[in-house]
Amino acid sequence: MTDNVVRDAFFALHHGLPRQGPGSDSTTLRLLALVGPLPERPRVLDLGCGPGRSALLLAAETGGEVTAVDLHEPFLDELRAAAKARGLANRIHPVNADMGELPYQDASFDLIWAESSAYSIGFDNALRRWKRLLAPGGSLVLTECEWTAADPSPEARAFWEPHYALRTTEGNVRACTGAGYSVLGVHPQPESDWDEYYGPLAERADAADAGAPGMAEAVAGARAELAMRRDHGEEYGYTGYALRPAASWPTRPESAADVAAVHAVNAAAFPTEAEADLVDALRADADAWLPGLSYVAEAPDGTVAAHALITRCLVGGVPAAALAPVAVLPRHQRTGAGSAVVSAVLDAARARGERLVLMLGHPEYYARFGFTPASGYGIRPGFEVPDEAMTALVLGAADGSWQVPQGTITYPAAFGV
Repeated sequence: MTDNVVRDAFFALHHGLPRQGPGSDSTTLRLLALVGPLPERPRVLDLGCGPGRSALLLAAETGGEVTAVDLHEPFLDELRAAAKARGLANRIHPVNADMGELPYQDASFDLIWAESSAYSIGFDNALRRWKRLLAPGGSLVLTECEWTAADPSPEARAFWEPHYALRTTEGNVRACTGAGYSVLGVHPQPESDWDEYYGPLAERADAADAGAPGMAEAVAGARAELAMRRDHGEEYGYTGYALRPAASWPTRPESAADVAAVHAVNAAAFPTEAEADLVDALRADADAWLPGLSYVAEAPDGTVAAHALITRCLVGGVPAAALAPVAVLPRHQRTGAGSAVVSAVLDAARARGERLVLMLGHPEYYARFGFTPASGYGIRPGFEVPDEAMTALVLGAADGSWQVPQGTITYPAAFGV
């Protein structure tokens, strides 16, 4: 039996399903909210649109023009019919094209969208290829399957690794920042998103004609996927990323080879070596050091140009995080290197689940990242500083399971306060 026969059976099995991957209208709306304000009539590109569930919702919610791309013409036909039925045919434009070789000019779109589809060309490839298409201030939203278990089982690895290499959220955030994006938000998709996809697929598999050419193989593949999710679903899941191109300074977590350079940057950026020694002391404090939250920005020659560090602190006895110090080599100051490295380390903190970051510094500068006076949250330092200089940034919205803590900040002993 040829691959084309099985491929045709796969599409026949999936034809007419409401979704072609895990997702929901609520997840689409949540990711859209992470992007923030859009132009009045945004130009939207939906890649791997399938039958167009997201494209229809994006057109309705944004009021924009949606170019919906897929290689499977029957899916595009479904979208054309649905758009016409909803009165959106004049604003949704289905296009049969390869998302890896798109025929559009640079800066053509305000929003690029890819739910459950970037895997077809690879996450890193998608980040790289699609970036040029974003207009100034534009955003990229994509979802990716990734490991949610620290040590996935051999069965889960055996299922995924021959087909697609999964990473963790931390690994994908590093890929995003390494590709020159700022992470606006991260949304782990709930189990109900899988139910919206797998429920109808399971019913279709049960009703399929196993005697049709290639259908037995297509149904077997679907059932293996369903069984893997049932037995090992806690080990992997989909996560949505809202991204925007950042400054031109490449950023990354520090490595062991950077320790001396990080010390030198901090020593050069401040009048004394106190901040450089502080970083070294914090690195040696296992209770304070948060792996992956010491970031550097690279100069064009690959040397370290800037550094930003986030470590553990407490607010009223509740774990929080402290951004300090932030240092830029004098010759690279006022070039965007500092903003790039601060944005990157905050993105990394958000991705690893930190909810609150404190910063003692210039309020005018740190306001650009969303920091506001900590006193507004009932947070105060244990020493005298101007109220406006002690600031706080809430990375995750307070909900029923978490509220912004109040009380006095306790810094690691290395701070000496």
